Amino acid sequence: QVTLVESGGGSVQAGGSLRLSCVASGDTYKNNCRGWFRQAPGREREGVAAFWTGGPGTTYYADSVKGRFTISQDKPQNTVYLQMNSLQPEDTAMYYCAAAPSCVESLLAVGRYNYWGQGTQVTVSS
Repeated sequence: QVTLVESGGGSVQAGGSLRLSCVASGDTYKNNCRGWFRQAPGREREGVAAFWTGGPGTTYYADSVKGRFTISQDKPQNTVYLQMNSLQPEDTAMYYCAAAPSCVESLLAVGRYNYWGQGTQVTVSS
């Protein structure tokens, strides 16, 4: 079992930045694939960024956020971050952290992940 707690959401103007944090506890060693997802009202949840916390550091991003968002970790603190720069109104959504036991493929697929946080709201105004 893994518990994930997100924080760092808020309201910003277009062009601004936010850093989301996700603190994991529980069986994190066996569930070391981490992803950030988002869901806007009326839309499906989509993968934003992901990586294997125990791996070489290869990161995966949705095309819509490449070059603007960065996923990283503080391993001793079991914390994964999502640095979001150049935010746009279309980035407005509830953002979720997720964990999975395997990082073999399809890291941005919602169905891969077993554990989810409660979400943190990001609102970007124009």
